[in-house]
Amino acid sequence: MQNNNQPIGIFDSGIGGLTVAKAISRLMPNENFIYFGDTAHLPYGEKSAEAIKHYSKKITSFLLSHNCKMVVIACNTASSAGYKALLPMFTDKQLLVNVIDPIANYVAQKYASGKIGIVATKRTISTQAYSKRIKQASKQLQTAEMATPLLAPMIEEGFYNNKISQTIINSYLEKKVLANVDALVLGCTHYPLIQQEIENYYAKTSKKVEVIDGSLIVAQTIQKILKEKKLANKEGKANYKFYVSDYTPAFVKTAKMFFDKKVNLEYYPLWQ
Repeated sequence: MQNNNQPIGIFDSGIGGLTVAKAISRLMPNENFIYFGDTAHLPYGEKSAEAIKHYSKKITSFLLSHNCKMVVIACNTASSAGYKALLPMFTDKQLLVNVIDPIANYVAQKYASGKIGIVATKRTISTQAYSKRIKQASKQLQTAEMATPLLAPMIEEGFYNNKISQTIINSYLEKKVLANVDALVLGCTHYPLIQQEIENYYAKTSKKVEVIDGSLIVAQTIQKILKEKKLANKEGKANYKFYVSDYTPAFVKTAKMFFDKKVNLEYYPLWQ
């Protein structure tokens, strides 16, 4: 029997999902959560679909064994390659949330027509998950997807918000495939950490482009589901736990940046 006090489980290959965790903490300050960063296998974007499914199942089992009332796949690559494989683990399918569907729905509701750009890892782009779901929701929209494989590893190493990272970002955004987009979906939960640099690029162009950080959109979807299921936690001080499959200084640095002194980081050798 589920109850309101149970934590939300959140997982990603590394630090990217912290953007979703932070959005959840802001929108639902009473909700407890357990975060698992699979830093032993990052980045997921370079892994096979079968490997991602295997990692996702193992981590989800870990989170469910820790009494999580909901599991959030806070990784676009795992959402595109592993979501369907995880559904059989949930009696109530709504309590498994991916990060692609909420963003695709947002785009379809906001834009009646136009061109939507999507930047993400190689694996996410190879599935065409965003294009398929956006077009299912709105046949009037055009999409343009582009793999940006250097970005997630760059961010994991804490290498962003400097001249070199801005140059790399600019070189991707200048590609012809992304010309004349009306909005750009950040199709990797790492990318909100470089959102300002992406906006810096578009600020120098004549066209206004909405840069879509899906973390708040996903958090709002989670809030709505928990309310509908009467599982929202409305009182008490939130407790956050962070687990990693391999200790990395970059994870600690970023987690502290988001959550100040609330970070209780534990190494959990899930793969041993």
